[in-house]
Amino acid sequence: MKPAQLKPLLRHVTFRQLQIFAAVVRNGSFTRAAEELFLAQPTISIQMKKLSDAVGLPLFEQNGRDIRATDAGQDLLAACQELFLIFENLDTRIADRKGLRRGRLRLGVVTTAKYIAPELLAAFGARYPGIEFSMKVNNRDDIITRLRNNEDDLYVMGQVPDEDVEAIPFADNPLAVMVNRGHPLTRRASPLPLAAIAAAPFLIREFGSGTRHAYLRLFAEHGLKPNIVMELGSNEAIKHAIASGLGLSILSIHCLALEGTSGPIQILDVEGFPILRKWYLVYPRGRRLSLTAQKFLEFSTTQEDFIARRLVDLWPGLSRYI
Repeated sequence: MKPAQLKPLLRHVTFRQLQIFAAVVRNGSFTRAAEELFLAQPTISIQMKKLSDAVGLPLFEQNGRDIRATDAGQDLLAACQELFLIFENLDTRIADRKGLRRGRLRLGVVTTAKYIAPELLAAFGARYPGIEFSMKVNNRDDIITRLRNNEDDLYVMGQVPDEDVEAIPFADNPLAVMVNRGHPLTRRASPLPLAAIAAAPFLIREFGSGTRHAYLRLFAEHGLKPNIVMELGSNEAIKHAIASGLGLSILSIHCLALEGTSGPIQILDVEGFPILRKWYLVYPRGRRLSLTAQKFLEFSTTQEDFIARRLVDLWPGLSRYI
């Protein structure tokens, strides 16, 4: 826009209206935005009417029971995100000039990454004690939706999505076959053929899981189909089912971070395993990162050797592969 075209917006739009607008888009509802912001719904409606009048175009349209941004609303949302980032970076710079370290980091994390992301955040927070964190844990499909909507600063994923993104690898994420101690396969000679794993009662993650996608692709490449006896919605549920003797499964070795491999779950030596994958920090290509997100990205890429040592401590046999 030319400077003369900007003047009406500068005169009539307030920063608070933009915050309310972003909350409405994020929630898809005036009511849910009011609850998030602790405002009365009529206040939300009045402010959005004033904002729409100032822009001169409708900002919302009905989408079933929810509302969504119009094309003009999407343009305004993009401008809001840029403006909020500028002020967030300014706040960080001012805090640094005062001798403080302050900022905010929002992570979107696939479910398996919940075993590694808190350790990274804790180490990063020890270096920058004034940083505030939020972490949303969802399956892969939900995290991709959050990425498309720019709901977080960075996303921790085990498989780069088919989106226009930047993806920076920062740590190993090996997948291994896990059974309960005493399982008949633990008494067979190693390495076990993949066909033996496919024939055994198999516990599978829910559709949309990146881990599920990785091992089903391996089975398909060998012309095999696992003998699925149960589908479960989380790694913790699968671990409990394995320990109870309901079947075997394939999980990230990171899933054993707390209990280790001396507990009820044992890693099997199987042909084609471990499946060697990486953890990635992902964000939309072309998006300008906040200073805090930039610092976290730089910090995370220096932790690969430390994380690899932790994995080898969990399963010494992994040292042959990473």
